[in-house]
Amino acid sequence: MGHIKEPKGVDFIIESKPLTEEERKKISEFILKDKAKLTNRKKLSRTSKTPKKKETAD
Repeated sequence: MGHIKEPKGVDFIIESKPLTEEERKKISEFILKDKAKLTNRKKLSRTSKTPKKKETAD
């Protein structure tokens, strides 16, 4: 996504309503679950991509 310049004399001000305590908790829970998923994916991808040692018959 690119950066949008404000035209001269125009200010883009975004005012959002304050979050309720319940909304804050739900967002925090979602972020924690998402981070846990990402951490698990990284661990799995690291173990699956490691090359196996070749065994040689002597």
